[in-house]
Amino acid sequence: MNTSRRKVVLITGASSGIGQACAEVLGARGHAVHGTSRHPRAHGAHHRMQVLDVTDDDSVRRAVAAVLAAEGRLDVVVNCAGFVLSGAVEDVSIDEARRQLDTNFLGVLRVCQAVLPTMRAQRSGLIVNISSMGGAAGLPFQGLYSASKFALEGLTESLRLEVASFGIEATLLQPGDVRTRVREYRVRAQRSGPGSAYRETFERVMALVESGEGAGVAPEQVARKVLSLVERQRVDVRYSVGHLSQRAALVSKRLLPARTFEHIVMALHGLSRR
Repeated sequence: MNTSRRKVVLITGASSGIGQACAEVLGARGHAVHGTSRHPRAHGAHHRMQVLDVTDDDSVRRAVAAVLAAEGRLDVVVNCAGFVLSGAVEDVSIDEARRQLDTNFLGVLRVCQAVLPTMRAQRSGLIVNISSMGGAAGLPFQGLYSASKFALEGLTESLRLEVASFGIEATLLQPGDVRTRVREYRVRAQRSGPGSAYRETFERVMALVESGEGAGVAPEQVARKVLSLVERQRVDVRYSVGHLSQRAALVSKRLLPARTFEHIVMALHGLSRR
């Protein structure tokens, strides 16, 4: 790659899934990629790994400072770190909800606040926030996950307006189902087990959800979309990636009456009204 087009990239949540795929794809393209994780393993073939815990202010600052010390600049941030909390809204404890939002939403905020002074000084930069189709439509039994992604959508829309005059851009990427280890890392609300009024329905819906995740697109498909955004001069507010049927569902939410769309979502999850 021409050195003038080579970008210095920081990727959170790069130990697995979408983040790891982004680190590998962008690094193989020739960009200087620094992947991060709470517990990083060995460096990749085309990227380096370092410690970053998005829920820890000092950890975020140290990781950003390390990239700047090594590279002298920071061109792109891809916020991938996150997890999925599943359970009925009634069953999720406040502590569980707080951990979900602290990682998926406040974690992105911490990283953005840490990198923006450098990007403002450079008069350039790109922030790619990995949202979800669950950030465009509330998902049953994943309400707090959807809430974290809805919040991320609003934050990014506002951020774009605030940083445009500094030559900085921010964008959202909404993946549908992706074949990652999300099922392994999914956290279930403690009260979703025996004694929950929702238990039977919850287990049935989660079986459908996890089946869909297993049939999702490869994380490399999402990474290639991220690569295309990194190498563009301008980016739009949001992009979707995934199976055509899921991407079409996002369009249908804007076109159909709200109650009709709600019926479709319920049917897809095996739910019905009394």
